[in-house]
Parts: sequence; structure tokens; C-alpha cells
Amino acid sequence: MTPSRRTTRPTGRQRRALERTAVPGGRDAAPDRLEPASALTKRGGFRRTVLLGFALGLLILLSYFPTLSAGFVWDDTIFVEEPVMREGVSGLAKIWSSPSAIRHEGHYWPIVYTSFWLERQLWGLEPFPYHLLNLLLHLLCTLLIWRLLLRLEVPGAFFAAAAFAVHPLHVESVAWVIERKDLLSGAFFLGAFLLWLRFVRNPRPLSYLGSLLAFVAALLSKSIAVTLPASFLLERFWKAGRVERRDVLRTAPFFAVGLAITVADVAYYRTREVVELDYSLLERVLIAARALWFYAGKVIWPGELPVIYPLWDVRSSDPVAWAYLLAAIAIGAAAWFGRRHVGRAPLTALLFFGVTLSPVLGFVNYGYMQYAFVADRFQYLAGLGIIALVIAGAARGANALPRGGRVAVAGSFVLVLAVFSVGTFRQSGIYRAPTAFFGHIVSLNPDARDAYLNLTDALIEEGRHEEALDAAEHAMKTSANPANAHANLGAALLNLERFEEGEKHLHRVLELDPDHRNATHNLGELFRRQGQHETAAGFYRQALEMDGDYGLAAAGLGDALFQLGRHEEAAEALGRALVMRPDSDVAANLRSMRAQSLSELGRLEEAAEEYRVLVRLQPASRDPLLRLAGVLRRQGRTEEADVHIRRARETGPESVAFLQNVAEALRDQGLYEKALDEYRRVLELDPAFGSAHAGRAATLFELGRYEAAIEALERSIALEPEVSVRPAREVLIGRALIAMGRPDEEAARRYLRALELDPHHPDALDRLALLRFGQGRYRDALDLYRTHLETDPDSAQIHSNVGAALYYLNRREEALQSFERALALDPGNETAQQNLERLRQDRLREPQR
Repeated sequence: MTPSRRTTRPTGRQRRALERTAVPGGRDAAPDRLEPASALTKRGGFRRTVLLGFALGLLILLSYFPTLSAGFVWDDTIFVEEPVMREGVSGLAKIWSSPSAIRHEGHYWPIVYTSFWLERQLWGLEPFPYHLLNLLLHLLCTLLIWRLLLRLEVPGAFFAAAAFAVHPLHVESVAWVIERKDLLSGAFFLGAFLLWLRFVRNPRPLSYLGSLLAFVAALLSKSIAVTLPASFLLERFWKAGRVERRDVLRTAPFFAVGLAITVADVAYYRTREVVELDYSLLERVLIAARALWFYAGKVIWPGELPVIYPLWDVRSSDPVAWAYLLAAIAIGAAAWFGRRHVGRAPLTALLFFGVTLSPVLGFVNYGYMQYAFVADRFQYLAGLGIIALVIAGAARGANALPRGGRVAVAGSFVLVLAVFSVGTFRQSGIYRAPTAFFGHIVSLNPDARDAYLNLTDALIEEGRHEEALDAAEHAMKTSANPANAHANLGAALLNLERFEEGEKHLHRVLELDPDHRNATHNLGELFRRQGQHETAAGFYRQALEMDGDYGLAAAGLGDALFQLGRHEEAAEALGRALVMRPDSDVAANLRSMRAQSLSELGRLEEAAEEYRVLVRLQPASRDPLLRLAGVLRRQGRTEEADVHIRRARETGPESVAFLQNVAEALRDQGLYEKALDEYRRVLELDPAFGSAHAGRAATLFELGRYEAAIEALERSIALEPEVSVRPAREVLIGRALIAMGRPDEEAARRYLRALELDPHHPDALDRLALLRFGQGRYRDALDLYRTHLETDPDSAQIHSNVGAALYYLNRREEALQSFERALALDPGNETAQQNLERLRQDRLREPQR
């Protein structure tokens, strides 16, 4: 009989001594290894590593090349429009000290917005650098993943990093600028993991502290990084087969810091956005199970990626939902019970995948769950578990094959990589413009909540108004937000100049939501485009009361006030708009209007400074140079003015158009004799230039040379009989006739001729009404003033004039109402105040008669 062999279990101390002398990962780790990082370094050396890193960078550049010409889309407005981003160091301080400083961000992620603030200071709102930085951050994450997988001795580490680099599922995190939060959080997450591994192998306080600080930075970039300490314990379980008390104690500070920052962030989020989703715990478990299969499926085969996925119908009675859950449990159980046969690597990879996704699986309410339960960006790092598992398995299987088999596996991987790269290239293209972005969404998910609303906005921005109207009509049928649907339809109609229909929809918005900022602003736009500037100004003011930083409303208000000739108010509003929107497409026009208003107010030095800024911003434009010269002349600085005139002349040939602009600029600045000289030069080159005759006539009128002015106006009308320009010239002839003391009816005929051409011409209505008033024809004057009110119903001065006509028609009660309406619109209107006081005194005297 063979004696039995006695086995002795090692003590805990002996076991730990064995672990210290064993290959990292213990006895069970060998099947999960390809080779340690040091071996790779010895074989290929530093040069090989650099070349492979360069290859990853080139792969990313080629795959994501369309993003380098992409713009800003959707939620990029969070940083594009934030006032704090335009501020200096004070803005940076607010980002860190006051979470609500980022008005449309519900989280406290200051590192992300610090990066945006720095870029805004460096290159404004040019999209290219923002996208380039996102690509560089993605490259950094890829290199860190390669390094991390080598440290963990995962087979096929480089190939896994390459798959991560070009996987189409990551396009959302890379090509969408606002999703830099995924990239920054991911980079800090990976850096913290690498430092933690260094600490585990060589326990030094500096490595531990560095890992903890990197973890905090990851959380302050995006709180999804809270799962990092759980990943530390998973690594210990994988390599050692167990998690010891020492491991738990080491990670405890990470769990504490992560919990504190995440709980604080969630609490703050709930103060900014109230999300009430009444899913039961069982329904949330079913959502999570389906989401896990969804993400795993997209990692394996990233087919259609619509950005916004259809919202699932969640029912606990749905057998398919239970199938997802049971399948997830089965896979988990198989990995657990199979760990003794295939190793712990598959179980660890699957747990990393699930744990890293856990914050966005639906157990905690977040706003995006109202639209979809899943999003590509949520699994930026989590998908690494599946990628590494699949590639490591393929690498291990390939090692067991003959050379031909290994070549076939490598070729297959290159083919998959090429397919992924092409998919990433195509998906990156949807970020080139908002129209492409939202058009892609609705093409794959026509029921995407409010996608048609955003598509309408994008089409309007590009001037594709017919398409915008079509998208807005789709939104009316599908949107869950009727106020926004009416607002977009109103905006589309406004841009098609279907004002009456647009106004109806915009007023409907305010019935549904009285504080709807955009609809209020668009009503201002609607009336401004119809020349009803007083009414427009009222709506712009209301929009600014709703949002004091609304640059578009400030710009519209400034424009309306400028057209009304209220230059003091216009200069203030335009200055405010320029502070809010210094980089906007219309900033030059706003600055030009402000400079003209300042010039009208006699604030010449301020006007000159505005024109100097315009000269710097538009070095190829002559107009700012000419206007600056005009202001300088008015200041008596003729030598400087002449320098700018010469500069303007040097920018190009002295064409008729250029000389006309010179003349107009001089006339605007009140330099009438100089302007006449330039008009003469224009007419010497082109005697049939009707606009030059009209400009010369206006200049002669200002100089009191009325006969010559009338003659020039008649000539301009004969040369340019177009309806668009003729009414104003007929009115000026009428004014010249009045100034010459000619019979009123001669002037009246001219005003009537202007009204035949344009029945609502404001100047013709006003001057003819004034003439009739002076003739005592109060009924005619009243009719004319009321016609004027049809296009400008909120003009205090017109209401006051209506009151005066009614007063002389002995319709005192109606007159009283008109004066009161005028003062309600403009409490400072002195004429209305005086007329109202006179009317009240008359009424007091009436009983004594």
C-alpha cells in the first residue's frame, strides 16, 4: 500500500511571502498574461513604443478628420453663450466658487469649464482649436489605456487601445465639444488608476496622494468617475483572487471622497433641475439589464448611432424585459462559476463594464432619462471592459494557432479596425453643423423628443426657411412642448415674411408660457422687420427683463431705438449688446450703429473709438475709415481725417460706389460742402447714377438751397423711378416746397404721391397729417395719424397727435384716452403731458360756463 502524502496549508504570513516572490497576479494569473510591460520595452525599446504611439495618433487623426472642420452643436451653447466665459480672471473665479455661474449646467464640473474659459480667452469662439483639443485628449486617453493594459498584463494591449481609439461609439464624446467632460474625466480616471498600480507595487505616499488627487480631478470633470475605487478592488480580485482587509482600508479614502463629491453634486443637480420619474425599483432593474445588453451590443457592433435613441416602453409584464435580465444574470453566473476554468479575467472585465456604467443605468434620476435611457457617451470608459475581454481572448486563441492562423486573426483585426475607422469618419461628419447633426437624429429616430424643434432652429440659422417651416410643422405634431413648437413655427413664418401667421403663433406661445424669452424676442423681430420700431422695442425690453444677458434682445432693442432716432437709449442698448455678444456675426453692424448714435449725440471721442475698433476688425473695409474721418473733421482734427481718407482711397480703386460712400459718410457727419464735392466727382463718372443725385439733393436741402435740391430730386426720380426709393424723394421735395414758402397744396400733392406708392410710408403720413392739422383739417389729420398707428401702434408721439386732432374735433373723452395711452407708453412725453393738463383744465372750467 502506498502511503498517503501529507499536505500542509501555508500560514497567512507564508502565503503573503509567496505572493511577494511570485509573478504579479499569483499562480492563477499566468493564463491571463501575454507579457509584462518591461519585456516589451526590452524587445522593442523606446523607439518602438514611440512609433506605435504615433500610429495611434495618426489613426485617430484620420478617423476623426471631419471634426476638425466641425462647428458647435446643441448643448455647446452652454459654454458658447455663458457670460462668465467672456469675463477675465473674475469669470474663472466664479466657475470655481459659484456653481450657478454656469447658468445652463446642472452639475459642478469646474475643470471642464476652466478649459473652455481658457480657450475663450485664447481664441474666442473659433471651433477648430476646441475640436483639436478634444482629439488630443482622446489620444491621451488612448495612450493611457495602452499603458494601463500593459501594466495589467492584458494580452493584445496595443490592439485593444487601437480599437478604443477608433471605435464609432466614442464619436459622441470626442466630436461633440461639450462632451469634453468624458475625455477629461477619463484621462484623470486612467491616470489615477496607473498611479494606484504604482502604489500597490511600491507603496509610496506620493503615488497614493497623486492617485487621490487625480481621482478628485476626474470627479470635478464628470462625477461618473465615482466608480474608480471599485475598479481598484476589482483589480485586486483579478490578480490575487481575493480582496483583503488592507485593500479595503487603502481604498476607503477614495470611497469617502467619491461619495462626498458625488452626493454634493447630485444634491446641487436637484436644486437646478427637478426630475420626477416614477419608475419602481423593479422597473429600474429591468431598464438597467436592457441597457447593459444595449451597450455591450453596440461595443461589439456599432451600427446605427442616432445620438438620441428611442425611449423604451418599460413594463414589468414585458417578457422581453425579463429575458434581458435573466440573460444578464446567466452571463454573470457563468463568469463566476467558470472562473476556475477560464480564469478571473472574463468576470473582472464584465464587472468593470457593469460597475463603470452603474451611475447611468437608471437607478438615479437624471434629466436625460426623459429622452432616452442610453447614450453613446455614457460608456466612454466602460466599453473598455468588453473591448479588452474580446481582444485578449482573440490574442490568447491566436497564440495557440500556427503561423498562418495567427496571420489570419491579425488580418481580421485590421479589417475590423478599418471598418470601425470608416464608421467613425462617417459619424464624425454629422458634427459639421447643427443641421447635419439634428438631421441625422430625425433620420434615424423620427420620434426623438424635440429633435425637430432643434432642427428648425438650425435651419433658420442657415437661412433655409422653407425647410425650417417643414421641420417646425413636424415639431407641432411630435413635440411634447407645445409652447416651443408654436415658437419655432412662428419663427419660421417670420423668416418667410408671413408676418400675420407668425404673430398668431408667437402670441399663442405667450398664452401657454408668458415668460417664453425666445417668443418674446421674435415678436420684437417681427415688428421691427415691419418698421414698427416702437412696438418692437417694447418686446425686446420684455425679453431682457426675462434674461438680462440676452444679447440678441439687446441688439434688437438697440437697432429699433436707432431707427427711432433715440440715440441716447440706442447707444446704451448697443453697448450692452456688444458686451454680451462681442464675437457675434452682427457685432460690426452693432458697433457701427452705436458709433453713429454717439456721433449724433456729439460724443465724438467715443464715436471715434468705436470706428477705430471697426477699422481694426474690418481692415479691408473703407466705410469705417470714412466715418472715422468724418468724426475727426468734426473735432477739428482735419490732418488725421485726411490720413484716413487717403487710407480709404488706397484700399482699392476709386470706383463710383466708393466715391458715393465717401460722399454719404461726409453728409452723415454734417460736412455738406465736402460731400457736394464728392457727389460732383461721382456724377462726373456716372451722370445717370440716380442715388448720387438723391444724395446731392439731400445735401443741398441741408444747406438751404431748395431750388437746386428739387431739381436734383426730380432728376433722381427720372433716373430711378423704382417704388422702393421714390416715396422718400417725393417727401423731400414736399419739405423743400414748404421751406420755400410755396402753397401747401404743392407739398401735399408730393406727400400724396408718396402715399400712393407706399400707403404706410411713415414720413409721408406724418408730414401730410401735420400739414392738414395746420390747415385746420383735423378729420383728415386724424385719419392719417390712425393709418400711421396701424404700423406703429406703440408710438407715444402718434397717440399724442391723435389726441390733439380729437381735441380739436371736440371729442374730448377720446382725446383724453389717447393722451393717457401716450403717457403710458412714454411717461416723459412732454407734449402729451401738456395736452392732457390743458384738457383737464378745460373740463374743470366747463361747469362754470
